[in-house]
Amino acid sequence: MSDDAFDPDGPTHAVGIDLGTTNCALAASPLSRELPEPAPFMVPQVVAPSEVQAEALLPSFLYLPAAGELPEGALTLPWDPIGRSAVGRFARERGASTPARLIGSAKSWLSHARVDRRGDILPWNAPADVPKVSPLDASARYLDHLRAAWDEAWPDHPLDEQEVVLTVPASFDAVARELTVEAAMHAGLPPTLRLLEEPQAALYAWLADRGPAWRKEVAVGDVILVCDIGGGTTDFSLIAVREDGGTLTLERIAVGDHILLGGDNMDLALAYTVKNRLQRDEGRALDDWQMRGLTHACRQAKEALLSEPGRDEFPIAIASRGRKLIGGTIRTALTRAEMQAVLLDGFFPKVGSEARPAQRRRMGLTTLGLPYAQDAGITRHLAAFLGRPGLNRRGEGHTFVHPSAILFNGGVTRAPVVRQRILDILGGWLEADGGQPVTVLEGINPEQAVSRGAAYYAHVRKAGGVRIKGGTARAYYVGFERAELAVPGIPPQVDALCIAPFGMEEGSEAGLPEPLGLYVGEPAAFRFFCSSERREDAVGAVVDPDTLEELAPIETTLEGEAGGVVPVKLHARVTEIGTLELAAVEEESGQRWKLSFDVRVE
Repeated sequence: MSDDAFDPDGPTHAVGIDLGTTNCALAASPLSRELPEPAPFMVPQVVAPSEVQAEALLPSFLYLPAAGELPEGALTLPWDPIGRSAVGRFARERGASTPARLIGSAKSWLSHARVDRRGDILPWNAPADVPKVSPLDASARYLDHLRAAWDEAWPDHPLDEQEVVLTVPASFDAVARELTVEAAMHAGLPPTLRLLEEPQAALYAWLADRGPAWRKEVAVGDVILVCDIGGGTTDFSLIAVREDGGTLTLERIAVGDHILLGGDNMDLALAYTVKNRLQRDEGRALDDWQMRGLTHACRQAKEALLSEPGRDEFPIAIASRGRKLIGGTIRTALTRAEMQAVLLDGFFPKVGSEARPAQRRRMGLTTLGLPYAQDAGITRHLAAFLGRPGLNRRGEGHTFVHPSAILFNGGVTRAPVVRQRILDILGGWLEADGGQPVTVLEGINPEQAVSRGAAYYAHVRKAGGVRIKGGTARAYYVGFERAELAVPGIPPQVDALCIAPFGMEEGSEAGLPEPLGLYVGEPAAFRFFCSSERREDAVGAVVDPDTLEELAPIETTLEGEAGGVVPVKLHARVTEIGTLELAAVEEESGQRWKLSFDVRVE
């Protein structure tokens, strides 16, 4: 341990926080110990009216009860004697019967560029009499609950004085990362916190559990596939094992797209299976709100059946609505056979490595909501990720990247049948493409790995240890118009200029070598783009914007003389916490204009 690693007057703990789509978790490792030993923090939460219990996971659900719905004091906590709303297990379970007042998937909404993420929009499509909060506020409430719980347990060592790492999906763009940090600041987390990608956190958890022995389980040239399937999202990452001065090192070399596909989709698919059976066998029809309740009930049934291998079915009760069933309850059950057929055949179909997610023809109109994946086949998304153009195929004639090891993470991968299905399909691809079987990196708890890995990372940043080289998970670009002769009906051509390459490290800055003209003193629009696939573009590379993903634009008026064009050089900086800052600098005067990513809805 370095001499300044532990200061008794400074932080006492390295803390990792997993702000999950379905569950949040917190883990900590005392900085006074030389080796990181991250342990889960038990989070007190309301589990029933007037009943508080500490649990390892805090479900990422917020329930907004109606006036008089619950007895006075039903939602009080040691740090919240009023308790106007509920976060955690009781919120999730109460929402199964009253879904109009339940907020879930706040993290997915936080990354959705086509809604006002600071606007009070959740619960989405709830009746007018239901109070609403923003995705930013909902995320902040989960983090605030974790902070308050920690401060209650450690009053002499509050969380805002600790070494804190907060995780985000590897696929989060710059705007979503900024919003995550903003939510953390609203919750009272320390301004020195750092961001870490969830797949890297999962691998850090494996490193923590394995200790020095990890070097015997992988070798130089290995490529580790982190397969992270959680409640609301699926993320894939590739991490290469390299050698530096005779020492094994790890480097994240690729990340997948942000795929809104996971356990929530599976719960809904199971709900439709039960609904169709009820309608076919008993003539019972369910409305939209009953379907929401049934979906939550199917989630509970799925988790019970997956955790109890000897159980054949799980009972389900649905609150009745309509004249024919006044005062009654619809009772049925989800069977293990139904569950496995829906999960395996629907979400993990047996496909070839050449398979790609289907893109169906869209209707002209749709309801507004989250941009869910069109294709539910996770194995097709995996094939597309491994088959990306530009990735090293690791062998002559290989048609896709051959991972040599796989690390499973996320609640869905707790199920042995799911892990085995993925291994069987991936193994078939490798054999057909002339590759070797993949090794499974065992040993982590998929639901707590991210928080434990984040705590490990916080510890090694302070005291030294194995770190994964990563940098930005995407390359970023700014759009600019060509100065061309005006042609009637033809707008100026727009090109995209790389301002931050893939893998740009924290604390580093890159500047464009050539100046551009910056309009000041009048309204102007700035367009930004990104790509998780273009790994070779250097700063200053000019590419076709149609090949990139467009971010929310900036529409602003920069200070200066009206109609003026100032020659500037653009600078991009990856901050120490992992966010991206952009600035335009006039070299003569040194004047600097900050160009912040816009998170408003245009």
